[in-house]
Amino acid sequence: MRRRLSNEFFMNYLMVFLLSLLAAVFAFLILNFADNIISKTLVKNIYTANSIMQYDYAKIDASPVIQNSGGIQIIDKEYRVVYSQGMDTIKKQQLTAAEFTDFLTNSKSKGIPYNYDIAFNPKGEFWLVVTFPTSIRLDFSIVYNREAVSKDMKNVAAAFTLVFLFYLFLLAVFAAVYSRVTAVQITKPLRKLIEGTRLLKEGDYSARIDLRLKNEFAELQDTFNDMAERIGREMALRKQSEEDRRKLILDISHDLKNPLASISGYAELCMENKNLTLKEQGDYLKIIHNNSQRVNKLLMELFELSRLESPQFSIKPVRTDICEYLRQTLGELLPYFEQAGFNYAFDIPDEACYAMVDTVQMSRVFHNLSDNAIRYNPEGTVVSVSLSKGSEEITIVFEDDGIGIPSNVSENIFKPFVRADDSRNSKTGGTGLGLSIAQKIVEAHGGSLTLRPDTKGCSFKITIAAI
Repeated sequence: MRRRLSNEFFMNYLMVFLLSLLAAVFAFLILNFADNIISKTLVKNIYTANSIMQYDYAKIDASPVIQNSGGIQIIDKEYRVVYSQGMDTIKKQQLTAAEFTDFLTNSKSKGIPYNYDIAFNPKGEFWLVVTFPTSIRLDFSIVYNREAVSKDMKNVAAAFTLVFLFYLFLLAVFAAVYSRVTAVQITKPLRKLIEGTRLLKEGDYSARIDLRLKNEFAELQDTFNDMAERIGREMALRKQSEEDRRKLILDISHDLKNPLASISGYAELCMENKNLTLKEQGDYLKIIHNNSQRVNKLLMELFELSRLESPQFSIKPVRTDICEYLRQTLGELLPYFEQAGFNYAFDIPDEACYAMVDTVQMSRVFHNLSDNAIRYNPEGTVVSVSLSKGSEEITIVFEDDGIGIPSNVSENIFKPFVRADDSRNSKTGGTGLGLSIAQKIVEAHGGSLTLRPDTKGCSFKITIAAI
């Protein structure tokens, strides 16, 4: 199943999204690592409640805390603030149990702009509260306090900046990789298509493209290959057509040259030689007449072939009992068979069968087949004609047991000027156009005229649609 290019882009974007998440995870890990390093330099972690704790709160040295913008408060077991120095966020001298509980709970809340470190002295029975303003802390929200020590602010800001820059660097790298992969997926098949088009333009019609893809480019590949194959066939047909046209002109020239030369020569002889006897003049005039008839027949058949190949040519078929029609046509041909010394055998059903036939044109087919058999076969040849009807078509077989057609000629026997004797002499008198004309007439009826292979003599098969 082919994957669409849009789906591939979606997968690529999904990959970039996952890579972005991976970059965020890396950034978080690096941030956590930086936090562990920086935390050792923060005053809130240096001057903790435990580090300055004394059994007698009067002996607690609060100066380093105060010097770093912090403060300490001592709360006894009665929840009274008995000692306070520096920053004071409690702002009360006496707390209730509930208030003190709320204070302890809120001291660990996220988003407050202070850092509280609280320790209990069991001997002195008091709580030591050390308070520092928060520099920068990320608790799903950014907390900032202007009262924080400038050194902490600089350290934390530098760490955040470095992590942010590294995160942007990772995104840039991932974006570059993604753009490269996407570009390769598009430009690589395009380059192959351009190369194939160039080869096609230069005349290499064997050029084909194999992208090994299953998206729209694969469809474009198939379209290109089909187009190249079609163009190759068209060019081969054009080349063959040009060759056939050249050969046709040579054949026409050759077939006209001999009789015209004979006509011209004998006419000139009759004009210049005044001493010819009447018999000689009659013989020469007969030669002139025969050759003129030959030229006229060739030109008429060339005209007929050209007319059949014209787009304007059309037949006028009528519903015809093909059995009765064939009996009448063969009856017209019997005198020619008998004159040539041929025997004949016809197998035509008595039951009527119908087809749409232009009887005038179809008669030309049988006359040409008969003429072809008589022209190239000796006396005693048997001509057989049979008709059979199928469910959809009617088949007529016209055959003889004569000399047959050489194998090197049979493949092209329906082309113009191809002759069974493979020679171009005037003995047979054929033009080489009869079978071409016959085939085109049958094809105009929607049928086919073919030469049956591997038969004794010559056997033609005609098929037309039955109605």
